[in-house]
Amino acid sequence: MRPEHFGLGAIMVLSGLLEFVRSSQDGYANIYYSAAVKSMLVSWHNFFFVSADPSGLISVDKPPLGLWLQGLSAKLFGYAPASMRVPEGICAVLAVALIYRIVAPRFGAVAGLVSAFALATFPSFVAVSRDNGVDPLLILLMLAACGAALAAIDSGRLRTLVWCGVLAGLAFNTKSLAALLIVPGIGAGYLVCAPGTLRRRIAQLAAAGVVFVVVALSWMTIVDLTPASQRPFVGSTSSNS
Repeated sequence: MRPEHFGLGAIMVLSGLLEFVRSSQDGYANIYYSAAVKSMLVSWHNFFFVSADPSGLISVDKPPLGLWLQGLSAKLFGYAPASMRVPEGICAVLAVALIYRIVAPRFGAVAGLVSAFALATFPSFVAVSRDNGVDPLLILLMLAACGAALAAIDSGRLRTLVWCGVLAGLAFNTKSLAALLIVPGIGAGYLVCAPGTLRRRIAQLAAAGVVFVVVALSWMTIVDLTPASQRPFVGSTSSNS
């Protein structure tokens, strides 16, 4: 094993310890999300629409991806505080590995290890990763989108840029507008630094943008097209839209 791989493994173990040791000490933590997961286990209808209550009267005020992950974990391991935290902790450890994978090829193994260690021990990152919120999945998907964008900038391949759009769209389906924080930088970076003519770069960005919009709005569109009588009221809205 190369020294940098050993170092990354040690950092990932540290991250796992920080995320999982006594992770259930706060009980159900955010009881809004915990109650929603329990309601989602009642039926696939509640699961798909992320119902906040067992009767399916109102939905959670978030897109579904993060809570779907927690719901599947609770279905597999049983409804308990630990089962809802396991996906978040795994996402956190994967994010630590991913940031190394993004940084090391460009700035060296030492910079990659420093980046991974900094993320693994950053207090707010540890705090949200020990909770049952959706932020660890959001961070993982945003990092993955940035990694795909950098690979697309290096190669100029449309396929890689499209994958970036897919990942950013999935991040949007995790915490909506928070995912847009990475979009301007990705767009500007590709426009300025990617190979090929300016017209080609603009066309590729437009294609990837369409993919992003389709993925980002897919669940939202299905919800809006479903008759109001056949789905929960959209949480935190006045117009049920």
